[in-house]
Amino acid sequence: MRVFVTGATGLVGSALCTALLARGDDVIGLSRVPQPAREASPRWLVGDPAIPGPWQDEIEGASAVVHLAGESIASGRWTQARKARLVASRIDSTRLIAKTISNCADPPTVWVNASATGYYGSRGEELLGEDASPGDDFLARLCCDWEAEALAGASEMLRIVCMRFGVVLSSRGGALAKMLPPFRLGLGGPVGPRDRWFPWIHEHDAVGLLVHALQSEDNVTHGRQALRGPVNATAPATVRMGEFASTLGEVLRRPALIPVPLGLLRIPLGEFAALLSPGQRVGCERALAAGYRFAHPTLVRALRECLD
Repeated sequence: MRVFVTGATGLVGSALCTALLARGDDVIGLSRVPQPAREASPRWLVGDPAIPGPWQDEIEGASAVVHLAGESIASGRWTQARKARLVASRIDSTRLIAKTISNCADPPTVWVNASATGYYGSRGEELLGEDASPGDDFLARLCCDWEAEALAGASEMLRIVCMRFGVVLSSRGGALAKMLPPFRLGLGGPVGPRDRWFPWIHEHDAVGLLVHALQSEDNVTHGRQALRGPVNATAPATVRMGEFASTLGEVLRRPALIPVPLGLLRIPLGEFAALLSPGQRVGCERALAAGYRFAHPTLVRALRECLD
């Protein structure tokens, strides 16, 4: 395949490019800053997916587009100015990619667009499949609008997948890297109430699901449908915050007994604090029904792989 990837230098995007190159795919990576040319690296383009530019020409003739770009949700307090940047970086870029694809004489046949389980908001004990209604907080509204911009371009010729990622666990950074210092000092514990659900996925499966979405096809014989529309990218083993903290402590051989009240975090972090304790019990039935087999279905296995 010839795959055009935005957000190609990010945590998931860089791992996806590596996986696609290992398969022998032709990968075009879009970055806002120049990237050094290395062996077995994407063919790099410089550009902002929210701003028109020469990069749009490379979507012509591509087999697929994977749009992962967007300002980091987790890089600081959600001021009004920052919220505006979070919205613009997702909505404007997705709208421009949709317009670019619609103008192609030889358009891609698959478009995978990032989203997040934040779509659902905090929902208590409700088991959340892809057909569940959206929440009503800032992140839920953002995800809802983000997906709507992508799905508006769906057609018989273009299959669109909105991948709703849970917290991605990786040895290379992300949320887990920020959690590790207090846990390694024996000062770790649940963030917020212990009984709140914590949707997660190992980096390998986040990438695996993206690749599966690119190549999945309808299979009448086996009763499988190609992935399309919203897809929950979360592991089959759902856990609560208390179990996540105790399992991380177990893998690190450290106690995990010191809780961090959300109210305390809201003082420095504001609304963003709620993201650290999502409260979403998310199911992954659509991914399983499409034939995806998780490499890291359980939390202890995923954390051990990240930390070994």
